[in-house]
Amino acid sequence: MKKIVNKIYKNKIAIISISISLLIFILYNIFSNNMVQALSKYGSRGNEVTQIQTKLKRWGYYNGNIDGIYGSQTLSAVKYFQRKNGLAVDGIAGKNTLEAMGIFNSTNTGSSSSSNSNDLNLLARLVYGEARGEPYTGQVAVASVVLNRVRNSNFPNTIAGVIYQKGAFNVVDDGQINLTPNSTAKKAAQDALNGWDPSYGSIYYFNPSTATNKWIWSRPHVVTIGKHRFCK
Repeated sequence: MKKIVNKIYKNKIAIISISISLLIFILYNIFSNNMVQALSKYGSRGNEVTQIQTKLKRWGYYNGNIDGIYGSQTLSAVKYFQRKNGLAVDGIAGKNTLEAMGIFNSTNTGSSSSSNSNDLNLLARLVYGEARGEPYTGQVAVASVVLNRVRNSNFPNTIAGVIYQKGAFNVVDDGQINLTPNSTAKKAAQDALNGWDPSYGSIYYFNPSTATNKWIWSRPHVVTIGKHRFCK
């Protein structure tokens, strides 16, 4: 009788061990699949690819269909975006590329605080590239223009979308957007995010001493701060 009991006990232990191993295998595969979804590349499909296509099409980098399929046109558009924005040109929408596009998911920047931190850093980089050396109020005003565009239906509805919109800011084209912002630029970005708008609702600004575009001169003037003329 004792031998039978021991045998049953051993069988139960074996079954439990197999069950635990199977559970670990299932969890590993679920985790691995989630990681793949956070790395969109040629051949990928799904919602993240749709987001990538939507943003790149809105910004003028992509002319294909928004179908959630990472094909050759999407690959070319991602490379174009990466090249124009100082990112590694590999055609893979990894963490850095997704952050630059303003796409945040559970496997890279999963919380709203992370998104807010990324927005602040990107806005500070824009301020530093566009307005370092300008009066502090002028730096806040530059950041405010970005936020005013986010709220305007004629522009993308995210900070990343506005900043990386094709042709919107010279510092994106020449790579200065990738410079490390100083504490003043970060403070100016934070003040703008907190609601201070010394541009009084402006959605454009330019340097009158260098601007030659007739259209920008036609925009209604709101205020001039330092070397920048802010307008609507």
